[in-house]
Amino acid sequence: MPEFDIVNKVDLQEVDNAVNGALREIAKRYDFRGSKTELTFNKKDQSLHIVTEDEMKIKAVGDMLSDSFVKRGINTKTLDYQTIEPTSQGMIKRDVKLLQGIDADTCRIIAKAIKDTKLKVQAKIQGDTLRVSGKKIDDLQEIIQLLNGMDLPVPLQFVNMKR
Repeated sequence: MPEFDIVNKVDLQEVDNAVNGALREIAKRYDFRGSKTELTFNKKDQSLHIVTEDEMKIKAVGDMLSDSFVKRGINTKTLDYQTIEPTSQGMIKRDVKLLQGIDADTCRIIAKAIKDTKLKVQAKIQGDTLRVSGKKIDDLQEIIQLLNGMDLPVPLQFVNMKR
């Protein structure tokens, strides 16, 4: 019976490469010369930490980070920007979390959309992934096309296609 898994996973090495690309761009930009701007990536917590002098610069760093993610082929929906907070030295900081996995609400939305197609496929929620199985591989490909067309809060990858 053909089946595949729907997941949301981010390659941490590509994220690290994207952060390094954004750091190189910060070093080159004229408006960041002489400023105390930091961008760090914590692989263990899967989060980014931005510290800079004002809101304009923090927005510019976010834009550079998004551009670098796009260049690396990482969907920017994986970035969850937190609120801007002041630091003790008169600077401001912002944490950015990487979204991994599919939350339960989104899993239910996807499963309901699959059931509404009336195709002979089953969707099983398994933690933060979904397994979709059916008798025909064409039905599974229709499901992939349907999900690619939906506007969901997380990017989806389709892995472990078994025939």
